[in-house]
Amino acid sequence: MDDGSGLLGWHLRAARERAFAGREEELAVFQAALYGGGCSVLFVHGPGGIGKSALLRRFAHQAAMTGRPVSMVDGRMSEPSAGAFEAEAEPVFRDAGAVLLVDSFECVQGLEGWLRERFLPRMPVGALVVIAGRYPPDLRWQADPGWAGALEVLPLRDLRAGDAQALMDSCGVPAESRAPLSAFAGGHPLALLLGAAVAVKDGGAGRRWTPSQDVVATLLDQLVGEVPSAAHRHALEICAHAYTTTEDLLRAALPQDAGTLFRWLRRLPFVESSGLGLFPHDVVREVVEADLRWRDPEGYAVMRERVHAHLADKVRTASDADVPGAVAALLYPHRGNGAPADFHGRHDEGEFQEEVLRQEDVGTLLRVATAAEGAASARCAAFWAERQPEAFRLYRRTETGEPVAFSAWLRLAQFDEEELTADPIVAMAWAHARATTPLRAGEHVAVGRLWTLPTYRGNSSLMEVIRWRVIGDCLRAERMAWSYIAARHPDQAWAERLRHFGMRDIAERPRLGDGAYTLFVHDWRAVPARAWLERMNRLLVAGPADGPDAATAELAVLSRAEFAEAVREALRQLSRPDALAASPLTRTRLIAERAGRDPAAALGDLLRQAIDDLRADPRSVKFHQALSVTFLRGTPTRELAAERLGLPFSTYRRHLAAGIERLRADLWHRELYGAPAYRSA
Repeated sequence: MDDGSGLLGWHLRAARERAFAGREEELAVFQAALYGGGCSVLFVHGPGGIGKSALLRRFAHQAAMTGRPVSMVDGRMSEPSAGAFEAEAEPVFRDAGAVLLVDSFECVQGLEGWLRERFLPRMPVGALVVIAGRYPPDLRWQADPGWAGALEVLPLRDLRAGDAQALMDSCGVPAESRAPLSAFAGGHPLALLLGAAVAVKDGGAGRRWTPSQDVVATLLDQLVGEVPSAAHRHALEICAHAYTTTEDLLRAALPQDAGTLFRWLRRLPFVESSGLGLFPHDVVREVVEADLRWRDPEGYAVMRERVHAHLADKVRTASDADVPGAVAALLYPHRGNGAPADFHGRHDEGEFQEEVLRQEDVGTLLRVATAAEGAASARCAAFWAERQPEAFRLYRRTETGEPVAFSAWLRLAQFDEEELTADPIVAMAWAHARATTPLRAGEHVAVGRLWTLPTYRGNSSLMEVIRWRVIGDCLRAERMAWSYIAARHPDQAWAERLRHFGMRDIAERPRLGDGAYTLFVHDWRAVPARAWLERMNRLLVAGPADGPDAATAELAVLSRAEFAEAVREALRQLSRPDALAASPLTRTRLIAERAGRDPAAALGDLLRQAIDDLRADPRSVKFHQALSVTFLRGTPTRELAAERLGLPFSTYRRHLAAGIERLRADLWHRELYGAPAYRSA
């Protein structure tokens, strides 16, 4: 008897069977329904390429093996009318054992109400219908008590890790190419199959494997398809770039029709929602991002800047409890560039939650600190919990409520012998700051401490939540000169992450009890928060090879006296750009805030504008006149300047000196606070 093995179709089916992996739960549900122990209608839904058609083929094979008659309707090939559908599906009415499989139902989605109310109720008891499409069933199915026991809904998700490996095994993917392919495709079957074909063909790519533009284009066609307009495409690109997307984020990046575009996004089959907003399927996210960066680098940069500005503002304005989440969203676009890559799937509550320290938690703090680092460290924790309880955060496992770690963000603004004697780590940080560039009036030093139960030490999810808090504290701080993060025997991943974020470790190793600590330090006057964020953004585009020094040169941190003398000298050289280029003011925060400009030109413009601003205050007009005629009009001598102003020389000198002092005070205020000094009317 001919088994069909000589036909091409037989070989195609055999190849598909070998490539099928996983789906044990879905197959079990179908098997139960097939033998009368389950539902009458099975509704399978999931994004494009997730394996719905492959699953239906396996269902057809299982049904045929039991001897049940199988018919199939493909929505892509059918006319979207009730008459055409019923003509193709008619066999299900003739046999109580019939099995009807409907694929690509999204192409005939308009028939859903008719199917539910008119078609399915007419089929005989015992028949089985499986509907597979991109969209979940209308809620009216679940609201109808009649369908409660007759309908089962199966959302089709990515393959499990083991099943994805089995799929790559069946495709012959080289071992060295599997890690990058898995990082790109996750458990998405179509992405795995397309990537596997390329990886097998280009076996020498190894760990350098990346999806080709052909793979990206094919996935875009299959997963996303055509979008209604350029604005819709831009909305999808923002959704792919951001951790989660809210309507206000869309409004910041796309001011027009944000509400309409948000409603469109939330209805897409590959976009899910959480308490934080919308997020796309991981593969959709990756291919949309990859396509935009390749197709329109300038457009990608503009979109990235708008999203970044909105998220950075969210960090600054978030409530204290929302800071870790706001920082996570800000850093998410850096996940493949030295920042954590384990964000996927964490769009609601994570494994660990943060709380403020309450008085009743102090005993727990001491137990955790003792278990983590010994009695000496626990005494330091108790000392600081009494002095600065607001600096502490407690971390619990979300599932059990178990306390697993504490962190502290300690602030020091002046010398306190008792504090420095009680804690050698804080004493070392204070000594380093004073020996390098001492604090100026109103500034403070922050020291981060951490106590983690030994069983959770190195847990990446826990360390991420703590790191988000630390970065948030740094970005939200006012007048913070130095930050120090103390770590006892830091693992390599933790240390490299801190260095990636511009925090270098110093040579000195303070000791507490029987342990030595590493201090990771950052000078926020040399590289302030705005410059730090700009550096991170540049790394996102250029990649980590540029390094921190290539992206952001450290700024000069001048004392008030040094700053005042530099202003006086720069005024003298105002007409000479070459001389201004040598001014230490070109390396201060004042000029760093004018990123992208020639420093000498920016300094000259700043001084001219500062002189001009004095005219706004009637009490400073005479200062403006003296400064203007002396430094802006090229008057060769002071005597001639006084003459041009019609003033006695002594009066002119007094106005000039007062004007320079006022200018220095205004610029010093900007250097410290990043904004012009307040002037009363």
